[in-house]
Amino acid sequence: MPETPVPDPSPRMTEAEAPAIPTGRMAILFMVMLISAAGNTAMQSVLPAIGTQLGVADYWISAAFTWSALLWVITAPRWARLSDRRGRKALMTLGVTAFSISMLCCGLVLFAGLNGLMTGGVTLIVFALFRSIFGGFGSAAPPAVQAYVAARTDREQRTRSLSLIASSFGLGTIIGPFLAPFFILPVVEDAGPMLVFAAIGFVVIAALRFRLPSDDPRFATRSFASSEPFASAAPSSLTADPGGTVERTRLRWLDPRIRNWLAVGLVGGHAQAILSFVAGFLVLDRLGLRAAPTSAYEPTALVLTVGAAATLIAQWGIIPMLHMGPRACILSGMGFIAGGALMMGAADSLYEICAGFGIASLGFALFRPGFTAGASLAVDPEDQGAVAGMVASVNGAAFILGPSFGVYIYNQNSWSVFILAAAIAAAVFVWGWATLRVEGAPNHRSS
Repeated sequence: MPETPVPDPSPRMTEAEAPAIPTGRMAILFMVMLISAAGNTAMQSVLPAIGTQLGVADYWISAAFTWSALLWVITAPRWARLSDRRGRKALMTLGVTAFSISMLCCGLVLFAGLNGLMTGGVTLIVFALFRSIFGGFGSAAPPAVQAYVAARTDREQRTRSLSLIASSFGLGTIIGPFLAPFFILPVVEDAGPMLVFAAIGFVVIAALRFRLPSDDPRFATRSFASSEPFASAAPSSLTADPGGTVERTRLRWLDPRIRNWLAVGLVGGHAQAILSFVAGFLVLDRLGLRAAPTSAYEPTALVLTVGAAATLIAQWGIIPMLHMGPRACILSGMGFIAGGALMMGAADSLYEICAGFGIASLGFALFRPGFTAGASLAVDPEDQGAVAGMVASVNGAAFILGPSFGVYIYNQNSWSVFILAAAIAAAVFVWGWATLRVEGAPNHRSS
């Protein structure tokens, strides 16, 4: 049921008259976004070692995320549309509730499997089913947060507020893997990180319910679908400005203005998906921890934390300081990804793995905003909603088959997957150099 807004007896304000969102409410919105990224990367950091303890092939661990990513891509646009009609607070609550229930159930299932109450294969199947709760309903929260902020701030405030909200994803990718080893607790042991983040999610739900009013928005806004949060990734839709009131138009995927940007995003995104999911298994193998997988929690967390920190350095420092445009971001990002992938392939120590993944993550952080901004700059204002949805779909699509395919290749020959990732990056570099237009100058519509 849609929430009934609190009656507002005063006339609607203009943007110039709009007050900023109070700090307490912004903190709640920040936590709605942060908890999802932190919980997902915490789970991602411990699953390789848990899978080894369960005796299941590495490939099936990554395949459990494939189903979730597919559901996210399918359902995210629907939740974005419903957010505009059913109320932002209700959709935020739905998204965080799905996250919390999914994490709780996944944690309990893994606890049962690790304690011999079900076989490894059954454990993973049930885990994937519970993970699908997040994939199907967790995508309701990001567009609702985005639109809630946009509907209550003027343009200047909106830019600052959305940047703050977007940074919560980056911060979450650091906090999640960093805290995961500390949540390996007595009794629940390896399932602890999932159960703790589920508990935090329920606290956020309570804050949403009692501390965030569902008052009328000051201005009409629209929501954009967001891609699922993974390590070294941020929601693409938050780079767009949802404050306009223009109706979404029918933009075609093969529109000559955007097709090369989207193609670069899809192909390059597979390099990111492959390296992000292979990193945990690389730690197990290169450090010789398959026989003692629980010892891999801390080094895996360190690798993912270094990658997330490199992402923030690029997005908060390098891009703003160097005033890099979309094409430059993509080309330089591909260079870092290729170099990082080869370093990871040659790594024999934790330091070398961290360095390689950190360099690759620097590339991810340059590449992803590059293709997002490039596609946005290529079209007119009335097409911004459509292109933002396409970008989110492309980001999500790379995580449907990329992780499981990458881990499968890794299991056949560990060096091959890093050569593959570097080859993808090199191909995107050449393709981007030849096809992408000079940044900042939208292409004219071709016949």
